[in-house]
Amino acid sequence: MTPPPARLLSVCADDFGMSMGVSAVIADLASRSRLTHISCLTNGTHWRQAAPLLGPLVRPVTAGVEAGLHFNLTDGAPLSRELAAVWPRLPSLTALIRDAHLRRLPLSALCAEWAAQWQAFTDQMGAAPAFVDGHQHVHHLPGVRDVMLAALSVMPESPAVRSTALLPGPGFGFKRWAIRHTGGRALQAELVQRRMRHNAVLLGAYDFKTADYRGLMQQWLSQVPPEGALLFCHPGVADAGDVIGEARLRERAYLGSSDFALDLARAGVTLGRAWRQA
Repeated sequence: MTPPPARLLSVCADDFGMSMGVSAVIADLASRSRLTHISCLTNGTHWRQAAPLLGPLVRPVTAGVEAGLHFNLTDGAPLSRELAAVWPRLPSLTALIRDAHLRRLPLSALCAEWAAQWQAFTDQMGAAPAFVDGHQHVHHLPGVRDVMLAALSVMPESPAVRSTALLPGPGFGFKRWAIRHTGGRALQAELVQRRMRHNAVLLGAYDFKTADYRGLMQQWLSQVPPEGALLFCHPGVADAGDVIGEARLRERAYLGSSDFALDLARAGVTLGRAWRQA
């Protein structure tokens, strides 16, 4: 009997540019074909210093790794003068979600911030992002998603967008529910209506405390659908003050190990670009 075709999984490491340690780990994993996508914090303290690490990974464009914009509204300081005049420091995720759903966001300033973070990417990479998403999924929030979609709609070729509508388990049901219902479903509807490329499902949500990352990954791999999936992760180092530093170390160790390759093979999953057209 002919074996079923391998299911396709995109593995995206978030937070490139947050620190040189995190960025170096991500670049190393990508160079070893353990990642397919890298999402960049262009307002990160070390973005300009870290960006050259991406060059050998994403050029030529036929290379296996795509770099994207990790739009950030909850960590550090704004890049734009317009948003800095309103928020000298970016708000907490809780405050941002509250104000987004109360329609109290400074939308004109957010447009300027989107443009500034996008420009910071293109200045260093010499090209537009291949995809966009949000730090802590802020890109799907009311108001924020309107800013993003308005900017993308005028581009001759829109990048892919991370959909946060469908998040299969295991566990952490409330977190997955919260991601979906704070804007994931609404963003998905817009992506389908606008026929923009996106992922079928999103894997990787957990509490960053569970020690058995391999066990989680094995369950995520079992839930990759025939149309493929995107899995987000946060490998890196434990920088001072990083509340998920220990999780970054665990993810780094597993993704760089032979166990990851073995688990992919056993699950019948192949790494690649799993974007689909609506």
